[in-house]
Amino acid sequence: MNEPLSHPKIKPEHLARKALIYLRQSSEKQVRQNLESQRLQYEMAERIRGLGWQEIEIIQSDLGCSAAMASAAREGFERVLSSVALGEVGIVASREVSRLSRTDKDWCRLLEVCQIFGTLIGDEQQVYDLNYLDDQLVLGIKGTLSVVELKVLRQRLHAGQESKARRGELFKRLPVGYAKDGMGQIVLHPDQRVREAIQLVFSKFRELWSVRQTFQWFRDHEVELPANPIRGTRLVWKVPSQSLVADILRNPFYAGAYVWGRRPMETSLVEGRLQKRQGAYRPPEQCRVFLADHHVGYIDWATYQENQRMRQRNSVHWEADEAMTAIRAGQGLLVGLLRCGHCGRKLHVRYWGGTGTHARYLCKGDYDDGGQYCLGFGGSLVDRRISDVLLQVISPLGVAASLKAIEDLCAGETAQRAALARKLEQLEYEAQRAFEQYDVVDARHRLAAAELERRWNERLEEIELVRQQLAGLAGQRRTLSPEEEASIFSMGENFAAVWRSDACPPALKKMIFQTALEEIIVRTDLEKKTLHLTLHWKGGVHTQLEMDRPRSATETATSLEALDIIRRMAVRHGDDQIASVLNRLGHTTGKGNRWNQNRVATARKNHAIAGQKRALPDPETVSLNEAARLCRVSHRSLERLVETGLLDREQVAPRAPWHIRRCALEAEPVRSILDHLRRTGKLLLPGGRTETQPELFLANQQNDNDTHYE
Repeated sequence: MNEPLSHPKIKPEHLARKALIYLRQSSEKQVRQNLESQRLQYEMAERIRGLGWQEIEIIQSDLGCSAAMASAAREGFERVLSSVALGEVGIVASREVSRLSRTDKDWCRLLEVCQIFGTLIGDEQQVYDLNYLDDQLVLGIKGTLSVVELKVLRQRLHAGQESKARRGELFKRLPVGYAKDGMGQIVLHPDQRVREAIQLVFSKFRELWSVRQTFQWFRDHEVELPANPIRGTRLVWKVPSQSLVADILRNPFYAGAYVWGRRPMETSLVEGRLQKRQGAYRPPEQCRVFLADHHVGYIDWATYQENQRMRQRNSVHWEADEAMTAIRAGQGLLVGLLRCGHCGRKLHVRYWGGTGTHARYLCKGDYDDGGQYCLGFGGSLVDRRISDVLLQVISPLGVAASLKAIEDLCAGETAQRAALARKLEQLEYEAQRAFEQYDVVDARHRLAAAELERRWNERLEEIELVRQQLAGLAGQRRTLSPEEEASIFSMGENFAAVWRSDACPPALKKMIFQTALEEIIVRTDLEKKTLHLTLHWKGGVHTQLEMDRPRSATETATSLEALDIIRRMAVRHGDDQIASVLNRLGHTTGKGNRWNQNRVATARKNHAIAGQKRALPDPETVSLNEAARLCRVSHRSLERLVETGLLDREQVAPRAPWHIRRCALEAEPVRSILDHLRRTGKLLLPGGRTETQPELFLANQQNDNDTHYE
């Protein structure tokens, strides 16, 4: 295009500054494919040079960046604004103004800055000066049309996509495991290996109940799954990632349903900027388009829904489920099954105790709003009670379970062996095809022959590796001996004993509970002493149970009076003596049991009270028995001395052993009284009577009084 060397709007001050050429394309696909558009944009440099600018800078960092609302920040456009604001730019040029503006905000910012600093705007046809009102009007109209154009095009494209989706015909790419036949209908993939691999994902999930466990099985056994490559059309076989397994299990297409709009784009304001991101997966029934029975599926719709419920229960972050019900190794067997009969919430499990393994089920009620828990009780007794009911139901099926276990053990790793067999079959076909291609090539064409020979050798090496893996599995496979079969059969006949055995893992018990039970409704009476349980079985039958509510730790705690006695006596006395005193005083443990040495030691440990099993020896003091033995008098005589205040004794609690100091037994008047008692057999106390019958005659009383100590 020929331009005059001078333009009335271009002034020397404009030419003294540099010119910016702004390039932009909306997507990486346009950058790769729309090469003619790029060439035309680069040619703008020649037009600007013809207008008189010598210093020209091309800004191309926004190639592949969208300028739509809530798109990522355009680095090149921000660079244009900052350069204009520094007064370094005489003209900002682009092939068309739509490259500069896709939103009103960006366009107005550019016009405002260019007008303030006297910068021109140029496109393929015109040069605009913002100081002229007509140019402002024309640029405003062009910016508005650019924004409207984008919205209209997007609405048309979206309406066309939705119309095609409502007919069930919109496919960007079919999920792996599906293909189109000659009539354009969706059918299962013709490759049997592909079909069996996809079906194996669903069967293993039903067996293991967890996406992660299913992924680990494929990884540990090195079983490959087909995957759609990022580019190209040929399936790629690889050991799957956890996301691939999760996508297969989550996709309703495998259940025969066509869904469009599962993850709609959402626009949000983050730190003052609009950002677009894909939303969370919606349930299939809530998507814009949902067509059930659209094509043949690998599973039916009921199985798909049950799989999604299992996935949701396994996620501790799932907002729709109030209980964390993943099958894990905790001791609480009824996790996810208990529901409060008062408020309808799911009961959570919490683990307490020194080892953190004692389960306690809680309904939080309005606790989060500053209220109280609605319901709470210990889990061990309830687990055992419901386990007994479950055993009554499923114990007759123990023999059938034993036969199934024997069959599975004899079958070995059938799924892994079948997958390797299919892989070997495909590799043999590819090796034969590679050989045929190598066989027909002209031997003189060494470059082609060498490449074809390399491909043939690669297939032969893979075949040998797979055969070795199959041979290793065959070597690991063994037949159960008659004794082992008899042992497994005996376990089925004694299913209750196996259930109660420590070798039976809690995770297996939970799987059995969740297989047999739908949920358990729990209520309690007004005094909170009784639990009323309603068991909802999967078959629709209900069972009513009633049991005493397990008391909480606060209800079974040791009384404060007993703790005070333990704390005072533990300084000197042993646990056996403390237990004897507590029992004589009528105190019991929190659970209503009599005290013994072990229970006293446990109470001291729980309340951090220092003590010892046996009383600490003290050479300065003796007990009542020891004092009576040393003084060769009766217990009652020493008690009389204590009652009159002549002999001091220490006693930390009622009914606790006495502690008498040896020096007190040797002090006067105790020593003289005890000497007289041992010599005459009479206990003479100051101001008191002897232990013998009182004298009837006054003379005798006078003689006796003469011998009393004053």
